[in-house]
Amino acid sequence: MRRPHIAVLNGPNLNMLGLRQPGIYGSATLDDVEQICIQAAERLDVGIDFRQTNIEGELVSWVQECRGRFDGIVINPAAYGHTSIALLDALLAVDLPVIEVHISNIHRREAFRHHTYVSQAAIGVICGLGVRGYAHALQAITDLIEDEG
Repeated sequence: MRRPHIAVLNGPNLNMLGLRQPGIYGSATLDDVEQICIQAAERLDVGIDFRQTNIEGELVSWVQECRGRFDGIVINPAAYGHTSIALLDALLAVDLPVIEVHISNIHRREAFRHHTYVSQAAIGVICGLGVRGYAHALQAITDLIEDEG
């Protein structure tokens, strides 16, 4: 039986974790997040492809490339979650289970962050648990894949 493969995609400014607003996002870096995901993937016996971009079109292309190559997507769209209909359309087109992750609790922040387009394509949303939310998202997507398989 083939190991499930999960794309872990990250949007704009997440490369600035550890430097950007540590009172909101904490002191962990994107490298720390990747290590959390690698450890979770090993524990869950799944493969991951961890990526980050500041470019909306690149993120959309990565999502499109997931069709037929991955079994699920964990995505922290960052600000694009609140603005990108193109990202929503791509997620809907690939027909894969999606878990959306936000490090901060977007519902306790500015009103414009309360809505995300991505959540319309996501089976679940994890927010406010810091960088550990990624490990929870990987667990959830793995459970969903196993339940469907």
